Amino acid sequence: MSSVLFRRVSLSAALGLALAATLFAQTPAPQAPAPAAPPARVPGQMPDPSKEPVVVTPASTLGQPPSDAIVLFDGKDLSGWVSQKDGKTPAAWDVVDGAMQVKPKTGGIQSKQGFGSVQLHIEFATPSVVKGSGQGRGNSGVFLMNTYEIQVLDSYENKTYFHGQAGSIYKQHKPLANAVRKPGEWNVYDIVFHAPKFDEDGKLLARATFTAFLNGILVQDHVEVMGVTAHDRPPYYEKHADKLPLGLQDHGDLVRFRNIWVRPLD
Repeated sequence: MSSVLFRRVSLSAALGLALAATLFAQTPAPQAPAPAAPPARVPGQMPDPSKEPVVVTPASTLGQPPSDAIVLFDGKDLSGWVSQKDGKTPAAWDVVDGAMQVKPKTGGIQSKQGFGSVQLHIEFATPSVVKGSGQGRGNSGVFLMNTYEIQVLDSYENKTYFHGQAGSIYKQHKPLANAVRKPGEWNVYDIVFHAPKFDEDGKLLARATFTAFLNGILVQDHVEVMGVTAHDRPPYYEKHADKLPLGLQDHGDLVRFRNIWVRPLD
């Protein structure tokens, strides 16, 4: 190889190495991967540290209303109740020994105040003198929003269709257990009810739900209500007000109720 050719090759190699070094210097160093975005906040899953839970003072006796409860019946009178017939006429039921008692053929009654989602406590007793059978024995009902019924019935050794027993969401969900006491004894419902949601056009966005305990035993576990709890037609939803009264049914039996209170949840 001539000296001239050798010098040309050496110069080309040097230029190549210099160019490679320049390009390498300009190439950015690999970046560490960006930290993953935090997961979307799920309501109820990660508490908001800026807001403390509200303080509620429990009653000294279990089952009595806590400090934030709205008492609908305290055993004295029916001043907070009206007839379901027109929503205005004073309730015609009787108050006997601290309990309200159905007065047959006067019709159901409803609270003057309306509610949406609530925690409800209500106690009931079917007649101690047993008459009738099936649905004709100690029958009444508790209607959330005057529309969605959880059944009241003397289901103690009394056969009837499963989704019509005490503790059922009437004609929709049978109770998980028959937890009713003997006729004449007091039963306790503790219920968490979430109202249905509708859009402005009346389209159903979310169904109503029930969680219910009867005498401390779970009988409904966050079940979805399929619509109006009617006895003679399929359930359906129809847009209604966000808050409606609590209703109690007159089914012709001398059912008694006492210690009724709610805690609004909305």
